[in-house]
Amino acid sequence: MTQDDPPTGTRADLIAAGLHLFGKQGFAATPTRALAALAKTNVASIAYHFGSKEGLRLACGAEVARRIGQVTGPPATQLPATQGEALDRLEAMLRAMVVFLTQGPQAQDTVAFILRELSEGGPTFDLVYDAFFLPKHRELCALTGMATGQPAEADETRLLVFSLLGQAVYFRIGQPVICRRMGWTGYSAAETKAIADRLAANLRAILHRSLP
Repeated sequence: MTQDDPPTGTRADLIAAGLHLFGKQGFAATPTRALAALAKTNVASIAYHFGSKEGLRLACGAEVARRIGQVTGPPATQLPATQGEALDRLEAMLRAMVVFLTQGPQAQDTVAFILRELSEGGPTFDLVYDAFFLPKHRELCALTGMATGQPAEADETRLLVFSLLGQAVYFRIGQPVICRRMGWTGYSAAETKAIADRLAANLRAILHRSLP
C-alpha cells in the first residue's frame, strides 16, 4: 500500500471515527472509547494500528491530505505552456474542489477536522501544512502568477489564491445559510454546477482584473 491508497478495514473505520469526533469535539475532548465505539471495534485496536490516540490523529491528518490531493491532484512539477492553459488548469481544480465540497460524502468531516486542527494547532496541522497545503498553495500561486503576469510569490498573489480557496470552502461551512437563502433543500448536481459556474466566472473576472 502506498500513501496514495485509501485506508481499509479497521484502520479506515478508526480514521473515519477520528475525523468525525476530532472535528466535532476536538482532540482532547474525544475519549478513546468513543472512537472505538463509533468504529465498532475495541479500544486496543487504536494502539495496534496507530500506537496511540495521537498516532490516530496524525493518521487523520495524512488522510485529509490524501483526500484533497485526490481532488486537486499532486502538486505539478511543470507549469502549462501558455497563460490560457494556466487559467484553464486553475478553473478545473476549482471546479473539482466545489464538487468535492458540495457532493462528496466525506467533505463534511474532512472540513470540520481541518478547521478544528487549524484552531488547535499542533503536529497534525504541521503535517498537513508541510505535506500538502504548502506545496499545493505554491503551485496555485505559480499558476495564478502565470495567468496574471504577476510574481508567483508576491503577497498579492498569495492572498488572491487564499481568497479564491475561501470562496469554495464557504459553500461547505455555510451550507445551512446558503440553502435557506436560496430555497434549496441541499446541494443537487444542478446546484453544484451553478455554484461551480459562479466561482469559475469569479475566478476569470478576478484574474482578468489582475492583469498588468
